[in-house]
This record gives sequence, C-alpha cells and structure tokens, in this order.
Amino acid sequence: MYRTHTCGELRISHIGQQVMLSGWVQRIRNLGAMTFIDLRDRYGVTQIVIDESSSSAVKDIADRLGREFVVQVKGIVIERASKNSKLATGDIEVKADVINMLNISEIPPFTIEDDTDGGDELRMRYRYLDLRRNTVKNALLLRHRMAQEVRKYLDHQNFIEVETPFLIKSTPEGARDFVVPSRMHPGEFYALPQSPQTFKQLLMVAGFDRYFQIVKCFRDEDLRADRQPEFTQIDCEMSFVEREDVLNTFEGLIKHLFLQVKGINFTEPFPRMSYSEAMERFGSDKPDLRFGMEFIELGGMLKGKGFGVFDNAEYIGGICVQGCAEYTRKQMDELTEFVKRPQVGASGLVYIRYNADGTVKSTIDKFYTSEDLMSVANKMGAKLGDLILILAGAKNKTLSALSELRLEMGNRLGLRTKDVFVPLWVVDFPLLEWDDEAQRFFAMHHPFTSPHPEDIHLFKTDPASIRANAYDLVINGVEIGGGSIRIFDRELQQTMFDALGFTKEEAEKQFGFLLNAFRYGAPPHGGIAFGFDRLCALFGGSDSIRDYIAFPKNNAGRDVMIDSPSYISQQQLNELSIEIRRKE
Repeated sequence: MYRTHTCGELRISHIGQQVMLSGWVQRIRNLGAMTFIDLRDRYGVTQIVIDESSSSAVKDIADRLGREFVVQVKGIVIERASKNSKLATGDIEVKADVINMLNISEIPPFTIEDDTDGGDELRMRYRYLDLRRNTVKNALLLRHRMAQEVRKYLDHQNFIEVETPFLIKSTPEGARDFVVPSRMHPGEFYALPQSPQTFKQLLMVAGFDRYFQIVKCFRDEDLRADRQPEFTQIDCEMSFVEREDVLNTFEGLIKHLFLQVKGINFTEPFPRMSYSEAMERFGSDKPDLRFGMEFIELGGMLKGKGFGVFDNAEYIGGICVQGCAEYTRKQMDELTEFVKRPQVGASGLVYIRYNADGTVKSTIDKFYTSEDLMSVANKMGAKLGDLILILAGAKNKTLSALSELRLEMGNRLGLRTKDVFVPLWVVDFPLLEWDDEAQRFFAMHHPFTSPHPEDIHLFKTDPASIRANAYDLVINGVEIGGGSIRIFDRELQQTMFDALGFTKEEAEKQFGFLLNAFRYGAPPHGGIAFGFDRLCALFGGSDSIRDYIAFPKNNAGRDVMIDSPSYISQQQLNELSIEIRRKE
C-alpha cells in the first residue's frame, strides 16, 4: 500500500507510530543540517523532516525533489519543536526513514498556493493544477457536501431521483438551444435540454408524485460571472400540491442546507413579496434585503415647479443614503457618471444633502425652496447627515437605474456582507411579456406555467395583467431558484399556446407528446428548480460560480484546457450530412 494515513490525519496521539504518507511536495526548506518538506494531499499538509541522523539515501533523494513531485514517505511521527497552529497537523512531523520518488514534475506554470500568481486564463488552462489549491479544492468539497445534503433531505421527504434524457427536441421558447446533429437521421437534430421541464411533468402524469434530479442543463446565451453554458439544477416536481405546499417543502430544503452546511438556523418563515411590490420598492424582481434604501416615489412633490427634467418625467424616485451628506464633489461626480453608464441608463442624477447643521442643499436649489427640499427629506425619512439621490424618466427604465444605484451604494458602504443571508420569496409574476419587436407575447417563465385561476378570464381582454402562479427564491439579491404551479388541463394549455401565438398545428408539433399525456389523467402539479452552482457560490461567499465547477468554461464559452469548441474533420461532417459555411 502507498499510505497508512493521509497528510491531514496525524495528531499528537500518533507520536511514536510508524506511518506511510503519499502526496505532492508543496515546498522544501533546506536549512543545511535539516531539510523540511511540506507534503500535501487532498486532506491537508504534513511536515516531513530529514536531519543529520537520516540515511544518505534519504538525504540524496530529498536533494533531488522539487515542487509537485509525487513521493511516498515512511517514518516515525514525532512532536514538533516549533508548532504551527495554522495547520491541523501542526503539532507533529514525520522523521523520514525512507523516501520513494513516485513521479517527477516539471516546474508548474503558476505557484500552487492559496494566493497564487496565476491569472484566470492561465489557471483555467491548467485547471487540474488549479484544483490542487485549497481555495478551489474546498469549493468542490462544499459542492459535494451540499449535494449529499440535498439528496438526504429530499429522500427523507419521499422524493425519488429519476434521470431524464440529454438528447431531446428543440423548442422555440427560452434561450437558444445547443443542438446535436444526428448521423442516423441526416438533416435532423437533437437539442440539449435547457431544463427537464416537460419530462418532469410527464413523470407526474406517470404517477411519480415526488421527483428530483441534480441535473446538467444547457443554454446558449451570453455569459457572465453567474452563468455557464452548462450548469447544474436541483430540479424538482410534486403532484397534488398547491403553491403553499411547494414553498413550504423547498423552504425546508434551504433551511436544512443552511443548518447542516453553514450552521445557520432560520426559525421564522421566509418573507413573501409580490413581483409588483418588489419592483415598486426596489426596482428589481430579486431585491437584496440585507440593507434598506427603499424607493420613494416623489412625482407628486417635485412636479410643477418649472424643472423640466421632473415636469416631463413619467416617474420620479429617490433613495435615502444614511450618513453620506458629506460626500465630496468628486464622489458625486463619480455617482453621476455611474448612473449614465449604458448598462444603468439614467440621463443624470439629482441629490439633496441634509447637512449635519440642519440645512438642505441640492443641485436643483433654484427651482425649489428650502421648505420644498425639507418636505422631500421628511418624506424620505432622512436624518441629519443623510444624502438623498433622485432619478427621473420613463418608469421602468428609471426603476431599473435606481436599482443599480441602490446596489452600488450598498457596495460602497459595505452593506452587502457575505456572512449575512436574507431570503425572500417573490411571487405573482406576470404570466406574459409583450415583445414590441416580435409583436407578440412571450411566457415570462415558460409555456407550462399556470395562471392564477381568478385571472384566466383576462386571456380574452387583458393578457398582460394575468398573474402567474409562479415564485422565485431570492437570497441576497440573487435568484437562487424558481418555479410554478403547472397547467395540467389540456384546454387551458391550448389557451396559453394561443396567447403565445402558436397555432394548434405548431403546438402539436412542438409539444404534442405533452398534450397527449394530458388526455390520460394528469394530476395537479408544480415544482421548482434551484441553480445549484449559484447556491454553492452563495454558501462559499463568491460572486462567481466558476470555482464551484470542476472544469468550467471561460467568459467566451471556451474550455481553454481541452480547446473546446473545436473544428471536426471533413469526414465527420460528411457522415453528418453537414456543410460548413465560413463567415467572411
């Protein structure tokens, strides 16, 4: 055998024992009379010592070792003279009697330390080396633990894990599909699933009333820190349930994860907020509730005073920032430039300082009296030393810009701390979204989301006002999961397809298998899917999901380690009956 113990296992109680360890050389310190080797494996680091009494063979091998060499060490556990409290094994060391060099290593392209000198692209090219670093290794260990706790909780709740196909048919809704050509059926293509949505509904028709799957999903969309072309969902569905049943069950899952993994016990129910309320108060359907700065609508107070920007605005809203009245001119200019960025979209920024001496000062002093400004401060709930920031314009655009400004201030003031978690259920989303370019409605979630029963009549008169029986779980401004009660009635499903502009023939072609299943006694059902990568990153205190995926893609959707995507041979193209048209 190569080892009797791991490199993170030995303690004071092992002193005097003969042991064998195997691992990688983390570092070597040659002090002349003594040589120290830090030996590392997945479990930790143990210090190996070679001194004057060691054999010449051991000294000779130690002199030839380098970083990341793979070695086996046999020796006696002894107490360290100079203990290291930062290491779990820091009370002991192993005096080497034998060192076997199992494999050599070239000099790594970056230092394999927590604070490495390797940039993102270099570390992704050598991901198998990056995975040796504690920060990345621990991220994957956290992911493993969370996956086990998910399975444990759902199994206890009588859910069964069922695998669904990866090669399915392309559907027109949602993000772009990744497609896979079929050799056996020339000119035809599979699609990789964006989610197992239709299959889990079919499982409900089949009578498997509680299904789950920790499953890979695929979407061909623009990437960012919390997106990858392939990602993992905790995908779940339940039969004979209403919305409250689903929310209570999966609120229980999240509470279980927090308690078992983070040691945080949520004893109170997660708060609920409607989509419309979230938009009015925070300008976002995933509000970060770790801090305040709620929006206050100010149109009634600020219009009609001769200031054209406000007089002509559809919406005027502000936030109150505590203790920032003394912001410098430079800081205010920075905020103004921030809101003018294309991704924020405001035309400018108005501020009111409620100074510590009780005076109010604003960029719009010539249009408003001190009494006017004080009235605004009072409505905003401002106190001495606070700063009021105001945006105006088209309502939806301004709400969005104000949301970005609020989050920016939260970041600047250190209010979005990683060790505080505030969950929220957002409910009652619009069922449909109108697209001006396409001149038709699209499903805000997906075509199988059920409307509120009392809103069904609005399909004929006001489709935009129909509320979806849908829900998202938001934690710290991140959408962690979302789902809905599904349509299980064939006629209502056809009504939904009609609202989305599908003819009966198109609906039958795309989703006939599901509509046919509904003919044979579909039960009421609903479910949810959690972004497992996002959930792991949230628990790990990171904004990026990449370190919680063993082999991620970069921001261009490339795997630079294996150089994918890549071209395939002409022979393969011929077998697939595919001709490539190169862009100019």
